[in-house]
Amino acid sequence: MVDRVKVLRVDGERLEELLAVAVEDAAPEEVMPPVVGPPGWTTERQEAFRDWHRARRSGLAGPLRESTFAITHDGRIVGSARLALRAGHDVLETGMWLGRSHRGRGIGTAALRLLLDEAARAGARAVVADTEAHNTAALGALRRNGATLVTSRETAGIHAELAPKKMPPPSPPTTNP
Repeated sequence: MVDRVKVLRVDGERLEELLAVAVEDAAPEEVMPPVVGPPGWTTERQEAFRDWHRARRSGLAGPLRESTFAITHDGRIVGSARLALRAGHDVLETGMWLGRSHRGRGIGTAALRLLLDEAARAGARAVVADTEAHNTAALGALRRNGATLVTSRETAGIHAELAPKKMPPPSPPTTNP
């Protein structure tokens, strides 16, 4: 599955494709922070979705210290993921969503594995995620990627911590004889 899934930084073209997937295959509250107004994918909510992703284009080095990615499966955008700096410069937080029609097929597990690779390249020693006890798909993806899970005593929340794989140093360039 991993070879069929990719995580690609959200740019202008991908942003419009990602929004189309969200509108067609997800509820706003599943994919973005709350926006005041009537329910559903209003014009205001669609623009807030665009603004949220645009604000993160400068990546981990930018003012929000966060990057967003389009998750693709077989070349089609099916959801989104993010990495955000937390607790200094060596802990990243992640989160993701997939369109309803793409859930339960191993895409989230594969995307999380790729995000861990991104985190390793960024120098992270840990990646954290928070979810709810009822989100069995997220818990499965986290477990399959080696997460340590801690259940909150006060809420139904679950905190996960993952260790990115250490990336080997780049190979020296080879020369052709």
